[in-house]
Amino acid sequence: MTFDDLLAQVLTLLQQQGRVSYGALKRRFGLDDAYLDDLKAELIDARRLAADEDGRILVWAGSAGAPQVLPSPPSPTHQDIPFLPGPPEVLAPPEAERRQLTVLVCDLVGSTALAGQLDPEDLLAVLQAYQTTCAEVIQRFGGQVAQHLGDGLLVYFGYPQAYDDEAQRAVRAGLGIIEAMNALNRTLAQERRVRLALRVGIHTGLVVVGAIGGSGHQAQLALGGGHALDGCPPAEPGAARHRGAE
Repeated sequence: MTFDDLLAQVLTLLQQQGRVSYGALKRRFGLDDAYLDDLKAELIDARRLAADEDGRILVWAGSAGAPQVLPSPPSPTHQDIPFLPGPPEVLAPPEAERRQLTVLVCDLVGSTALAGQLDPEDLLAVLQAYQTTCAEVIQRFGGQVAQHLGDGLLVYFGYPQAYDDEAQRAVRAGLGIIEAMNALNRTLAQERRVRLALRVGIHTGLVVVGAIGGSGHQAQLALGGGHALDGCPPAEPGAARHRGAE
């Protein structure tokens, strides 16, 4: 029993009986002299709800409507405390991987002029049709679109899924995109009177693929050959330029 519990029970007893001897309190509640002195000090001096009579009797001195001291609730045990989930676990970014990687990059030629020619909504529809056409071909040959860079696509062959023929897959995907652009250009010429010109670049080499960027905004990019393969089509003989034919 806590001190507050005892105090509440003594107050109830005093209110009911009006007078209680110290001896009765000691026997009833198993009090020693020190505990009884603390109880008297609380009731007589601190709360002024009782008075001492001849050093033997504790007398109720509070009014009939005086508030009682309620017992304090028992301290919760570990079984009573509800489980509260901690903060979400922050997963460490995967370690960088060393890979033989083939990168395909394609983007539109003259997109600035195209933007000045078309209404913004029409321009968006054209770009979406172009990106969807490219993505369908890329998926067919097992490529992974790493980034959409404005009107360009950065595509990995060999990451995250590795292939023995990743370079051949990339070449076939590039040729497939050019072929698909012929069909798309026929549709765009009829519907919107525009034709798209496309550049495709392919390069194979040893890279390290890892997360690049600050907290909350990271991308898996490949680094190799002294630079990042970040979507800039090469200007050397690995690049092909195509304007779709009718």
